[in-house]
Amino acid sequence: MSNENLTKLLQASNEGNREALDQLLPIVYDELRRIARHQLSKERANHTLQATALVNEAYMKLIGQHSVDWHNRAHFFSIAAETMRRILVNHAVERNAQKRGGGATIVSLEEEIDFIHQRDLDVLALDDALKKLEEFDKTQAKIIELKFFGGMTNEEIADVMGVSDSTIKREWRMAKAWLQSRMS
Repeated sequence: MSNENLTKLLQASNEGNREALDQLLPIVYDELRRIARHQLSKERANHTLQATALVNEAYMKLIGQHSVDWHNRAHFFSIAAETMRRILVNHAVERNAQKRGGGATIVSLEEEIDFIHQRDLDVLALDDALKKLEEFDKTQAKIIELKFFGGMTNEEIADVMGVSDSTIKREWRMAKAWLQSRMS
């Protein structure tokens, strides 16, 4: 399906068109699963949340947002990545509340964010750092979120944010340096 047709379905479903909503899930499901698998690959090996459950919970939250005006496919998947981030953070908060905060991991950043590949990433520490970065620079925080939680490339992020690839690369370097200083 073309991006234009997907955008029309998103907008129609947002306007309450049940038929468009029924057509939407099979089209976006595979991409949502890819994002979910990407995010869960960075979690601890014994994580209790599975990709299917993360996709289902995120999808229900996404279609329940009646105030969102879906601009296009990229906008939808950007919001999906952010929604999955929130779900994972909430899951980590609940888990840490049960454990009383045990098992936190110190995260370091290298050339391409090495912590993307760590399985025991402290999602709460990353979320806190992203919130602080957002206070300083919302653009850089969004780039980190889309790259880390959305698994998006620089080109995809540039498309979502409506800026050039070179802008994303420049902001990425600065955001990465800022996060590295905060999380090391």
